[in-house]
Amino acid sequence: MKNLSSALPTCFSLLILPLLFFFLSFTLCFGGNVTYDSRSLIIDGQRKLLISAAIHYPRSVPGMWPELVQTAKEGGVDVIETYVFWNGHEPSVSNYYFEKRFDLVKFAKIVQQAGLYLILRIGPFVAAEWNFGGVPVWLHYVPDTVFRTDNYNFKYHMQKFMTYIVNLMKQEKLFAWQGGPIILTQVENEYGFYESFYGEGGKRYAMWAAEMAVSLNAGVPWIMCQQFDAPDIVINTCNSFYCDQFKPIFPDKPKIWTENWPGWFQTFGAPNPHRPPEDIAFSVARFFQKGGSVQNYYMYHGGTNFGRTSGGPFITTSYDYEAPIDEYGLPRLPKWAHLRELHRAIKLCEHTMLNSNPVNLSLGPSQEADVFADASGACVAFLANTDEKNEKIVEFRNMSYHLPAWSVSILPDCKNVVFNTAKVSSQTSVVEMVPEDMRPSDKVLKALKWESFVENAGIWGNPDFVKKGFVDHINTTQDTTDYLWYTTSIYVSEREEFLKKGSWPILLIESKGHALHAFVNQKLQGSASGNGTHSPFKFKKSISLRAGKNDIALLSMTVGLQNAGPYYEWVGAGLTSVKIDGFNNGTLDLSTFNWTYKIGLQGEKLGIYKADAVDKVHWVASSKPPKYQPLTWYKVAVDPPAGDEPIGLDMLHMGKGLAWLNGEEIGRYWPRKSSIHEKCVQECDYRGKFMPDKCRTGCGQPTQRWYHVPRSWFKPSGNILVIFEEKGGDPTKITFSRRKISSVCALVSEDYPVANLESFQKSGNGNSSSKASVHLKCPKTSSISIVKFASFGSPTGACGSYSQGECHDPTSLPVVEKVCLNKNECTVEVTEENFTKGLCPGTTKKLAVEAVCT
Repeated sequence: MKNLSSALPTCFSLLILPLLFFFLSFTLCFGGNVTYDSRSLIIDGQRKLLISAAIHYPRSVPGMWPELVQTAKEGGVDVIETYVFWNGHEPSVSNYYFEKRFDLVKFAKIVQQAGLYLILRIGPFVAAEWNFGGVPVWLHYVPDTVFRTDNYNFKYHMQKFMTYIVNLMKQEKLFAWQGGPIILTQVENEYGFYESFYGEGGKRYAMWAAEMAVSLNAGVPWIMCQQFDAPDIVINTCNSFYCDQFKPIFPDKPKIWTENWPGWFQTFGAPNPHRPPEDIAFSVARFFQKGGSVQNYYMYHGGTNFGRTSGGPFITTSYDYEAPIDEYGLPRLPKWAHLRELHRAIKLCEHTMLNSNPVNLSLGPSQEADVFADASGACVAFLANTDEKNEKIVEFRNMSYHLPAWSVSILPDCKNVVFNTAKVSSQTSVVEMVPEDMRPSDKVLKALKWESFVENAGIWGNPDFVKKGFVDHINTTQDTTDYLWYTTSIYVSEREEFLKKGSWPILLIESKGHALHAFVNQKLQGSASGNGTHSPFKFKKSISLRAGKNDIALLSMTVGLQNAGPYYEWVGAGLTSVKIDGFNNGTLDLSTFNWTYKIGLQGEKLGIYKADAVDKVHWVASSKPPKYQPLTWYKVAVDPPAGDEPIGLDMLHMGKGLAWLNGEEIGRYWPRKSSIHEKCVQECDYRGKFMPDKCRTGCGQPTQRWYHVPRSWFKPSGNILVIFEEKGGDPTKITFSRRKISSVCALVSEDYPVANLESFQKSGNGNSSSKASVHLKCPKTSSISIVKFASFGSPTGACGSYSQGECHDPTSLPVVEKVCLNKNECTVEVTEENFTKGLCPGTTKKLAVEAVCT
């Protein structure tokens, strides 16, 4: 662990003590005072270039934390970063919760045990696509409270919570000066975007927040991200896809990038965004090239918005973020490995970069070099080509270098290129969701025993209240549930023409959001919703009415509360207008009627998804449960899927609702499809600045089909899966799926790398004769069983669709098979010695391989 050993040389003598004292010596030597100057953080007297990985502890489960942290460490990360989620820790006033997924202390200690630092972004407003931005909903209903401005109530509760967190961290000795991992803390979050909306109260609040945080005496520096008028007692930092041009407000502050977005979040009903690894690597290299000192990936592991924690509204239950570690905990390849190689290259340059001032040299109209040279003669260079289309050959120190478009080459000795951001040599893993039989093992030949319970479409039990007109949905439920019933009745005269002609009247509804199911006389008439960019919606549909009394029951739903924006806590939801058009006398306006209200669902109120409450309703048992029946609860006993791969619940054939396993909240499911008219791509061009709509896929497909079910939630047998289906679906088609790496691919060119990264790390100098190679590795319990494709020459295409080019060595397949078959991992050098000599003279040859793992 390079950063600790270099920072703490006095610890080496302790390491020769008996193994019994090893962990004690490690703890004693871990921490140190954290200071900074204009160049970098200084930890225990040593300058640091730090690469950080955001992993939010509530978006995974404790059983996953050690492996997530270890995978990040293996990816070349020095620091783990997380928000602190106020509404998870203080669900009601002064009622604190730090258990299960919210065990912050346990998470911090796992980071410490891995030998990594920790950045704690306390906020406590976090945004983060998290429900209500992380602020407890109860705080909105404390009279005279306005969030994030110079408001007494908000500041009082904010300071109380932050004081609690800082004192807890001190009590557990988790700050660096105590020997712990925490090196930075953050107050507020991206407030600079919204401060002006609050006028002078906003300015006063921002200054108060900084001063209050510092007064807590955490003993480490405080940061404020995207705070454009931050005082000099804190470090202002950057959040963006690119932060190379960012400069701190004050010249004595280091350049810190708190959020580099390696992907983007998803909203139900929208295509899936992707950010290519070449562009992420380019942004990171440019940041360090231009004097950056701390860079954090937001997210490095996105995880899952379990239960009702997603915000937005309309943020998916998956918070995968196309991060280097996927939602299920698997390294996303090639992204994770490409960034790992980048981190290794940057670490080779750390000492020289931190002990010298860069010199910038122009190499062309869009090409430049930044050169770092220290007093010892050590030299580091970053060669950049920011042209978005054209590759270039540049001259640097009497040598020629090929720079692909939109790329940076790293030269740890100002001579040999060990890494270029656009040249991805790391393997690609093909990940599949493999369906698994859900039937208990002792009943393989029998159908699952499903049980169902159907909710009443409207008021169950006693009404909560009756009111003329409409109430705001969120103010009424206070987010204790997604659901609110609005019900009323109308009387239809036998003389109405539509009864005779069969031309049904039109129900017209307007809502502030987020979604709605409309029932007439207990029958579902239709559904409507907003989307991730516009919550309000209108409903228009013909409805079937009868002579006499007709019951109108409208189920209004939220899909995560607003998580950011000026005065976001005042954004409402629910009905604003209900009319029926087509009566003899014209349009009937129901907005002035008396409406009867009921908060939530009966099964939800009774907690029938919990083991101790599951029998509070009468379940109807059947091997063939009712299909496409709205407002239905389903319950079934299942065994855990075989193997140890991560598990997803396939909800493709369901409508919309909630799911639980053994009482644990899987979350909202909604396999809502994106429009086929959206702009999607088959192949993404990494060149040029990235935006979330640049490289989208999945048009016409469900935004989210699978829902992560952590392995630790399963019992050996008798697991109870409970589904609440709002609209109607086919529960017999629900399956568990194992997330499995089925094949691995790689495509590399013989012209990279120019120098071997390993040789630099081992001996401190390059080896210009080193050879590029294809390295393939299957999961630890499998091996390469088939080489599906191998071509040395000019292969084209991508993983899963490689094809031979005009130049192809016919011995390619047997050469690769000889090296790789029946092995867990293998390396094939891209050399003419391994293949046919003299093949296609004058061309730069490539090797493409695809292999099956079983």
